[in-house]
Amino acid sequence: MEFTRLGRTGLRVSRIGLGCMSYGQAAAGMHQWTLDEEAAAPFFRQAVELGVTFWDTANVYQGGTSEEFVGRAITRFSRREEIVLATKVSGKMHDGPGGSGLSRKAILEQAEASLRRLGTDYIDVYYIHRFDPETPVEETMQALDDLVRAGKVRYLGASSMWAWQFAKAQYAAVVNGWTTFAAMQDQYNVLKREEEREMIPMCLDQGVGLTPYSPLAKGRATRPWGQQTARSSSDNVAKAFDRDVDEPVVHAIQKVAEARGVAMAQVALAWLLSKPVVSCPIVGATKPHHLQDAVAALEVHLTESEIADLETPYLPQDNYWW
Repeated sequence: MEFTRLGRTGLRVSRIGLGCMSYGQAAAGMHQWTLDEEAAAPFFRQAVELGVTFWDTANVYQGGTSEEFVGRAITRFSRREEIVLATKVSGKMHDGPGGSGLSRKAILEQAEASLRRLGTDYIDVYYIHRFDPETPVEETMQALDDLVRAGKVRYLGASSMWAWQFAKAQYAAVVNGWTTFAAMQDQYNVLKREEEREMIPMCLDQGVGLTPYSPLAKGRATRPWGQQTARSSSDNVAKAFDRDVDEPVVHAIQKVAEARGVAMAQVALAWLLSKPVVSCPIVGATKPHHLQDAVAALEVHLTESEIADLETPYLPQDNYWW
């Protein structure tokens, strides 16, 4: 495993992160394909064995059961001190005034709830899952800063919003002397490069590290065009990747992978890892080879010609965040 710093912070993170949306009670959330605790356990163990120590979850993943699985897995397979633990706040957990959004009430209530489910007294990276247009950014950033000052959160992150919204929140923190965001978790992969227009240049300028989700485009970048899996056939979010504009990019990934004799997933991740702004792609694993391929991608160093072959077929699209 290789390690790097999260943006300009001193936090040392593994170059591959474990995405834990795949783990949780299927009946408790929006996804029916997630793994229960017994089925998920081998992936937490494998992550530890491979040195994948950045674990990313969210309060809304399967109604909080993902956080519960993650918390128990840390105790079972590692030590709290060895894991960089990330979770998120914003999505709806209940109907009450503190059940969703980024008000002070919601942030403080949901942070405490996440800490209980995770079985820990601090969160390493706490993300706002989405921008909340109904709450002043000053209220949000002060509440987050209070969590940092209380020792319940170490670093702050944000996820999927317009660059002007991210800039507005960062500015509010700077002028008030509050903690700024150190990480941005947005959708970024060789098929979906819309963030290169504004968000990524801003993160590069401000030293914010990217921890991209969907680094393999919901699996579309890991197999020849047209092939389906149980998840891709049933997950409405994954189905959104069935777009004709992506087909030439998938063909390009396949061509480079075949020439090198490696898995397509390794090529797609190697492309992402070649970008200076990327600290730690978040990889979901539901089969043993998923994490193995992800870690193996660290050994694949693409040439400028190969990168050009992968990037040339891309056609600009509208941003969409799921």
